[in-house]
Amino acid sequence: MLKEKAVASLGQSSLLMPAWVKAALLANDRLKLYLTMVQSAAQHAGSPENPATDWGRELAQSGLHDAAWLQDLVKTAYFDDRTLVIPQLGQLLGALASDLSLMARPLCDAGHESHPALIARRDLWLQKLHAMEDGEGLGPQALAELTRGDRKHGDSFHILVMDLHKQLNAMASEIASENLDGAHVWQIEEADRPLIKAFMRGLHRTAPLKFSHPGLDTAVTRNGSKLLIQNDIGTNDVHVLVIEVEQRTISLTYSDLHAGRFDFFRKMLEAVGFEWTVHDPVTSEGLNAGKPYQMGTAVLKADGDDVLMNGLEAVASRIVFVIDWNRARKRLQNFVSKSQAVAILRRGAKEEWGHMAWLLAGGERLVFTAMQVVDSEAFRVGDRLDDVLGEPSATDFLLGLLRMSSIMLRQQQPVALVADEAQMLLARVLRQRTFEFDLLAEHAAYCHAIALALCDALENGAAMDSSQSASLVLRAKTWERQADHLLMDARQRAERQSRWHPVVELLEKSDDVADALEEATFIHSMTLGEPLQGLPASVNEVLRRLADTTLAAIQDQVKAIEIARHVSDRGDPADSDLFLQTLWRMLRAERLCDELSRQARRRIVDSLHASPAGLLLANDLTATIEQASDGLLAAGYALRKMVLTKTGMSA
Repeated sequence: MLKEKAVASLGQSSLLMPAWVKAALLANDRLKLYLTMVQSAAQHAGSPENPATDWGRELAQSGLHDAAWLQDLVKTAYFDDRTLVIPQLGQLLGALASDLSLMARPLCDAGHESHPALIARRDLWLQKLHAMEDGEGLGPQALAELTRGDRKHGDSFHILVMDLHKQLNAMASEIASENLDGAHVWQIEEADRPLIKAFMRGLHRTAPLKFSHPGLDTAVTRNGSKLLIQNDIGTNDVHVLVIEVEQRTISLTYSDLHAGRFDFFRKMLEAVGFEWTVHDPVTSEGLNAGKPYQMGTAVLKADGDDVLMNGLEAVASRIVFVIDWNRARKRLQNFVSKSQAVAILRRGAKEEWGHMAWLLAGGERLVFTAMQVVDSEAFRVGDRLDDVLGEPSATDFLLGLLRMSSIMLRQQQPVALVADEAQMLLARVLRQRTFEFDLLAEHAAYCHAIALALCDALENGAAMDSSQSASLVLRAKTWERQADHLLMDARQRAERQSRWHPVVELLEKSDDVADALEEATFIHSMTLGEPLQGLPASVNEVLRRLADTTLAAIQDQVKAIEIARHVSDRGDPADSDLFLQTLWRMLRAERLCDELSRQARRRIVDSLHASPAGLLLANDLTATIEQASDGLLAAGYALRKMVLTKTGMSA
């Protein structure tokens, strides 16, 4: 204060502004911490059985480590009816009033005539804070008026703090004593310059990815032993990043109304070595529509100057990827799941493509237009991209679109050209799509699992007890139901898109295989109990050969589907030959199964003619396994027809 008075006495009040702004920004940090602690106090008072958050680190970073009353504020608060009683209310209100005055001083007490509204709002809130001292606590309205961040319900103390902060950031850039590589700096030391340059180097590397979107203004100053770096992420009032550098340690404080974006930023920094302390989300009436407000601190302790500067560069390079992040995520969710949309944004950040170019090029309209123009038959109104292409192909397309948009707009290519490229990209993906074969392969895998279980039962049935047999039957039934669901999925798709009709035809035949194999597994389990206690060895041996032949045919079906996935009218002739050889081997298995089923019946009659139950069960088991082989024959012909149609040849 002595330095400020000395400067003022010289009539150079403008020289006070850097110190005033610095003090105001520190007051802003404290005010936001107070409000967050009030929200935490209300949450803890509502659920006192939960442990209270430890605010020691945040209080220390804000220079409040000696304020013992703040340590108890959250722990001692309680509700009396709907009133939040805070024993330290007088001290809290005094701190709010003091720091509000300090924060408003550069804007309201330095002869500025351009902020009469801020002056009036500050004075009104100073009166309100004084009036609150007469109460015993904070009622619902008073609590909301202090912490509310939603402007639709009118002004609040929190909103005033945000508005003051925004104006202070603008003032900081105006009064900065120097522009260092684009950062507005004042009262720094010579040793700070390499650190600032490292931060700005990372910022400049990725800043072009925001294009014309506002944000990323950086202000830097020193507060004692700490270098303070502040970056305005975007136009959101509360989306401001504060970084402290002291003794080769980077401490970053970040808060976000969107928990998803907070988690996204957290993981980006974890990838470059930061360790996070994330506080329990706080819920407050009127703030973020009642959803949790997330806050955390990240720390990187460097063991050398190079590591310190690399850490600053890495942090700065990540900031651009949270600008309009939530909007991009919502737009991507038109085409893929929420988790996949986040994964796409994470990959876009890692590769430094960003998402702003895609948004500027049209975002979801770019994709919807491409879907309609490229193949109106494949895409119908209401279809999601991953439903048509499958999640992997849809993800690859969207990633390609993010990359292409970023490159082309940075090259200042017209948006119309981006739209043309998007259509060409989607056309290539459609030509390569194999989603139908993914579904066919999954269904064949279930058939294979059931057939393998049946072969195992025939091989080891004599050694199985009743619980093991029942467990095997249950697994087979589960796999058969999962195969059914794939058929139902294909039928639903066929109702919207005619190209799925051949897939449904093939799956219906393949589903007969799954049904027959599951039934055969059940029938076999019945032969293990009374009165049979298992089938005669001669019967069991031929049934094993019958089941093994069916299993081998299913293995060929799996192989044929994988080959068919890549066969096209421009494909390698060797692939086509291999497909046909595999398919015909699968089809010939049905003839062998016919012969084996006749051998089985002859042995059944010879061995079980005196046992009506055994004769019936063994004959049903034989017929059911043979039915599976007949289904494989029909499925094989359906697959052949589908592939020949795909390659443009006659079936």
